[in-house]
Amino acid sequence: MFTEEDYKLIEREFEGLRESSRKRCANDEQYQLVLKAFEFANEAHKGVRRRSGEPYILHPIAVAKIVVDEIGLGCKSICAALLHDVVEDTDFTVEDIERLFGGKIASLVDGLTKIKTALDNDNKNKNLSNRVSLQAENFRRILVTLNDDVRIVLIKLADRLHNVRTIQFMPEYKRDKILSETMFLFIPLAHRLGLYSIKSEMENIWLKYREPAAYTSIEKQLGRINSERGTQIDDFIAPIRAELDKAGFKYTILKRLKTPYSIWKKMTTKNIPFEQIFDIYAVRIIFTPKSSPSEREQCWAIFSMITGLYSYKPDRNRDWVDKPKSNGYEALHLTVMGNGGHWVEVQIRSERMNAIAERGIAAHWLYKDAGLGNEDSEIDHWLQQVREILENPDIDAMQFLDEFHQELVTSSIYVFTPKGESKNLAKGSTALDFAYGIHTEIGNHAIAAKVNQRLVPLSQVLTNGDQVEIITSQNARPRREWLDFLKTSRARNLVMDALKSDKKNCIKEGMEILDRKLDERNITERTRVLKKLIDYYNISGGKDELYNKIGIGVIDLSDLDKALRTNAIRRNVQMWGVKLLSPLRNGSIDKKTEFLLKENIDEGTISFNIAECCSPIPGDSVVAFIENDGTVTIHKKSCPVAGNLASKEGYRIVSAKWSKHFMMSYLARISLEGIDRVGVLSDLTRVISLVLGVNMRQLHIETHDEIFEGFIDLYVHNTDDLDKLIRSLQKVKGIERVKRVENQLS
Repeated sequence: MFTEEDYKLIEREFEGLRESSRKRCANDEQYQLVLKAFEFANEAHKGVRRRSGEPYILHPIAVAKIVVDEIGLGCKSICAALLHDVVEDTDFTVEDIERLFGGKIASLVDGLTKIKTALDNDNKNKNLSNRVSLQAENFRRILVTLNDDVRIVLIKLADRLHNVRTIQFMPEYKRDKILSETMFLFIPLAHRLGLYSIKSEMENIWLKYREPAAYTSIEKQLGRINSERGTQIDDFIAPIRAELDKAGFKYTILKRLKTPYSIWKKMTTKNIPFEQIFDIYAVRIIFTPKSSPSEREQCWAIFSMITGLYSYKPDRNRDWVDKPKSNGYEALHLTVMGNGGHWVEVQIRSERMNAIAERGIAAHWLYKDAGLGNEDSEIDHWLQQVREILENPDIDAMQFLDEFHQELVTSSIYVFTPKGESKNLAKGSTALDFAYGIHTEIGNHAIAAKVNQRLVPLSQVLTNGDQVEIITSQNARPRREWLDFLKTSRARNLVMDALKSDKKNCIKEGMEILDRKLDERNITERTRVLKKLIDYYNISGGKDELYNKIGIGVIDLSDLDKALRTNAIRRNVQMWGVKLLSPLRNGSIDKKTEFLLKENIDEGTISFNIAECCSPIPGDSVVAFIENDGTVTIHKKSCPVAGNLASKEGYRIVSAKWSKHFMMSYLARISLEGIDRVGVLSDLTRVISLVLGVNMRQLHIETHDEIFEGFIDLYVHNTDDLDKLIRSLQKVKGIERVKRVENQLS
């Protein structure tokens, strides 16, 4: 039962939503509907608590607040957010919702209920061999709601945001699954729908739990920089204010620090330390546009004022005013040198552009309906492409999920038709992708292309600003080799559709290709190999589907040797073991099972593998996956491969922690950079081998123009040893940078 304090807490939390809803609702009738939805949900969830111990109704209230305050949706969406768990968690039905709140709200709640059911289904299915395709199919069902009503996905993003905000109350195995799903699907989806603040917050929460040490370190350094440079940024802004005032602009200037996740991402992808992240600060100018000239011209006028005050980096200019991003984002970015010797990014937006940047697709449609937006925007084109993927009846769930994820995370380029019409394509697209982007028949009959008036093959990769003309022939037909270079899922699907018309020949050709590959390896046992390949490539339709995909080129067998070794136990497994810290349930591994990673296999242990993709060492935050052969594979929690696995196969996740007495040596790589001098290599090896007693496997150093750089592969016991080694090497004369290198061991 609830206490008096619980009821006061519920009333306080709803008060904030009540005020936001009053402003957002078009009339009193809509506002009263919101109050009715709250009363209904409050009664339906009465007496129920969340894992945190708080009344459950606080979750729907929080989701509704995000829906109205951070996304900007209206009355029906607010009501659906308040009611989104009622059908799933209580005895009320969708029909009850429709009777009380109308068809549209009931439709939104029904879509949200199906999403929640889909995400929970993989936990209930006991047939482990089917879970991979099941979870992919569940994601597909979620994304089908983009076809029904995009508001369903927007409310689900709000729901996911609040769940990760309170993720500390989840058990670890569930945290890993939720965070992996969030990174794989919901963060890219928020980005594609233009919800930058939601995307950034989910990224930072992901980093906080996946790489806690890195998150804490970056937060501390940001705090230090903010205290040191805060007044410098104010001094930097002052002359800009004076110029804007002189020009008669009405404006707001905001200053912000780069997010911990964006800094960590740049540090890891570019393999640079925090000190080499230059654009820590960003300044955002949001102006009220004058009646004339155009918003674009006013953005460039402000750009001119700023470059008259500060020197800028031309290669860092980003014009998303003339060519908005595919999610509708519009702004003008430049990076200038401030008076303190630090680079500062400046973003220039009108109020309309800022609303779209903050609230994404909801604001885009609001301005579009008011006649102020682009009637034929890239976000509309993207949604149409999503519909085409969703409506393809031949694509299986796993292939769909991979293709959709690729569509979400791929950046864009602009190219032009011979008549000067611009077309948006995924970065890395070829001339043939462009042809299929124009029309299916143009792609099917393409034989060559002209790029900037120069004759090129269809495989030519396009770059920003290219002008493309497709040369066709009525006798030309799609060829299997095209699948080797096509980038976009639309083009690949259209080619596969054309090739599938001759499926029998494809199956026969695929069988012949595989037989040749196996004969080359002197493999005669086919039954066992086929089963292994079907599992490895996640084939749901049996050997004919495997042969067909090989025949049409979807599976090129370039990784055949890896597939054949899938269940092989590596050498190092013989020395490493996992001890169960929780009992098995009914003879099988339960999600709450926890593993202790220890050195030796003995009674009560099973073997484990260190994932080669991320090479974790003791001390790293790790996540464990149960393999089909009963072994356990250990990944770093921030490993992209682990994230991909967890998002599709969350049922395999179990908790793992390192033994405190783990003395096995693990291979790690550090990179070095510094000023070359006589004896520097000798000093390095002396510190590593003699002072610290660390064994080296490989050392590679190159010098050029008095600078040296390189890497060293060495054996360490844990992250503490590695950190001590890095600190010691940083003290060697001439060393400028020492850093652990991720995922590059060979």
